[in-house]
Amino acid sequence: MAYTGFKKPNNKIVAAGEPLVQELKVETATNMYPGRLVKKGTNDDDIVVNTASGMPVGWLGYEQTNPQYKPANVDTAYAANDYAAVLNGGGFVIVGRLASGESVNKGDLLVPAANGELQEADTLEIASGSTTVTSTAANGDIITGHYGDAPVVAVAEETVDASAAAKDIMVRSLI
Repeated sequence: MAYTGFKKPNNKIVAAGEPLVQELKVETATNMYPGRLVKKGTNDDDIVVNTASGMPVGWLGYEQTNPQYKPANVDTAYAANDYAAVLNGGGFVIVGRLASGESVNKGDLLVPAANGELQEADTLEIASGSTTVTSTAANGDIITGHYGDAPVVAVAEETVDASAAAKDIMVRSLI
């Protein structure tokens, strides 16, 4: 039998691997759905949904969350002040959300988009001109694992066309 890839789990978000788990407090409930990228809120133990320019601390978990706070299903958002599992550590496969307007192939690199979603990483373009670039100050830091100002957070594990609407996507976490 040929290998066909990972299978999307039923009412779970981790398909393979063992992420590190932190329990953090949902500061603002907006777009706090399982599988979305989250970033630090006001305090170190607070989380909010990640933005396109944000630096995520992990993925909002589901099946790892205490049943007292766990939403009814993976399509239900957490409420403010819930204590939710936040997953990180890389090397695990998770069901994330590809932003509307995106279309990616298996193996594409993904960066944060608005609302904790994902978008395809763009190739970093170095500005050109008549001045010789002699330092990172001319074009900003070029950091392995970053495309421009956005960190590469995942690798697509399937081909998904979300050009008409945001869709779930299986990804291998790099964070």
